[in-house]
Amino acid sequence: MKIYNTGRIYDCKRIKGIIFLFLIVAYTSCKKDKPIGINEEEVVSPTTGTRTEFTLDSIFLYAKQVYLWNDVLPGYNTFKPREKYGNVQSEISAFRNELFDISQFKLNQVTGKPFEFSTYNNLPKYSSLQVGRTTGGGNRAGVINGEAVLAKRLIRLDDKVIAYMALGSFPSLSNTKSKLDQLFDEIATDKPKYLILDLRSNGGGYVETAEYVANLIVSSALNGKIMYSEQFNQILQSGKATILRHQPYLDENGKTVMYNGRLATLADVDYTESGNTYKFNKKGSLESIQDVYIIVSGQTASASELLISCLKPYFNLKLIGENTYGKPVGFFGINIDQYSVYLSSFLIKNAKGWSDYFNGMEPDLNVTMPNNPTLGDTEEACLKAAIAAIDGKIQLQPKKSASISRLNLDKMPLALIDKDSTGMIENRLKLRH
Repeated sequence: MKIYNTGRIYDCKRIKGIIFLFLIVAYTSCKKDKPIGINEEEVVSPTTGTRTEFTLDSIFLYAKQVYLWNDVLPGYNTFKPREKYGNVQSEISAFRNELFDISQFKLNQVTGKPFEFSTYNNLPKYSSLQVGRTTGGGNRAGVINGEAVLAKRLIRLDDKVIAYMALGSFPSLSNTKSKLDQLFDEIATDKPKYLILDLRSNGGGYVETAEYVANLIVSSALNGKIMYSEQFNQILQSGKATILRHQPYLDENGKTVMYNGRLATLADVDYTESGNTYKFNKKGSLESIQDVYIIVSGQTASASELLISCLKPYFNLKLIGENTYGKPVGFFGINIDQYSVYLSSFLIKNAKGWSDYFNGMEPDLNVTMPNNPTLGDTEEACLKAAIAAIDGKIQLQPKKSASISRLNLDKMPLALIDKDSTGMIENRLKLRH
């Protein structure tokens, strides 16, 4: 068996029509060449095979360098992707089965179960594989559908002014910025001290958009304070994820970028924690919010949990409703043949270094989530409870539970039920200076 070097480019005639493992390198020439900066120690897999076999190899090889918990993955010759999944009847089932198995190696010491444990149809809790290539070549990945602003209203309670808003998702900032700006400008006029943020149906979206909402909520006094950081694995942080040389880096317009006299790739990105620490930069004119009450459910996930985590160190913040989904990880898209792979790639940490909500955030006040609620109705159970808490009629205390929360499969985020959707996407990867 010949071994495969992840950096080698082979002659088209030799491949004889088989689409090579790294079709993702659309802009490289198809000719035999020397390894491009890859050590012989990194030669790991066969140089011949079918299109399916090369894709199976690719999924595993990318995971070995990009996956957040890559430290527990076995070697290629131990995992044997071709042998394990090559005979699965459906090609996409083979790829998804492989991804699921990769995601089950790392155990959460608190639960004794994998971090990506899921009872939903053998799909990882976080990572995913989709048909179709990411738009923008990995650093501008995915499509998030749905409306950002679902409902809004101002509530006056004696001398208390309360702003209420329901945010249904975090679409790309370019598509939703004007609506968010208008919403917060209207709110700022009445200088509310209290904010009720309804994220019960928000399954996540773009990190950039969630961050923008946080900057709209906070006052300018927090400018320069740490909001959150993204922590990648050690291979990525040290710049040794050589396999990413096969993923072109594109700018926000989807165009290739020159870097040190050549086309930039995702291997040129700065994955250090210091390079991926984000700080508050106040947006809009709202300066009056002091207390934040957030309505949550099992559908509250990913970037919506990121928003909660970012605000938590700086506000009197209370959660009302049901346990959130629990997703303190995110990813960027990788193109492999005709598929997009989203491997859990970074851990989200807030200003206090907190990231341990893999089993969801527990509410300070448990309220059973009503079916088909009228958002913004002050008699709706969750909003009514939030108003009562602000009015001092309900004392909030964190729920104490000895057992680990179970997934509510009937209320899983749409981004997780729909196999062609994605969760917390980072689309602002920056090149090393």
